[in-house]
Amino acid sequence: MAPLPIESYVPHRDPMLLIHRLLDAGPLHAVVEVTVPADGLFVHDGRVPGWVGIEYMAQTIAAWSGARDLAEGREPRQGMLLGTRRYHAAVSDFVPGMVLRVEAHQEFVADNGLGMFECRIFQQDTELATARLSVFVPEAGASLLKGVSP
Repeated sequence: MAPLPIESYVPHRDPMLLIHRLLDAGPLHAVVEVTVPADGLFVHDGRVPGWVGIEYMAQTIAAWSGARDLAEGREPRQGMLLGTRRYHAAVSDFVPGMVLRVEAHQEFVADNGLGMFECRIFQQDTELATARLSVFVPEAGASLLKGVSP
């Protein structure tokens, strides 16, 4: 089966859609590809700051969640990045044209939608960044995030 466009898995759209292709998704992991842009929302002085890696990781988790939702026959839900622990970047910024592989591995997801993921960013085999991200994907999706009862 041919992979779907990344927009099929995540609710993000330009200019906030930062990941480009879902490479793999399984019950406990997802891998996406990012080509660092030469222009766009987060480009500053011709580079993308290293802290944007946190959003690359968060969108990788969103793609994982969206792939699971689609496999279960429902639309991908919106979620929230609650926080990050121990974000460490070996680079201060990402250079346009770099092709990054972003991996997210589920540590746990509770019945209420709270989850923790170990994430890494690589350029080829070189690890550029790591972090643990806490997320929340409510069962009620967007209506809960907007404060409206389902």
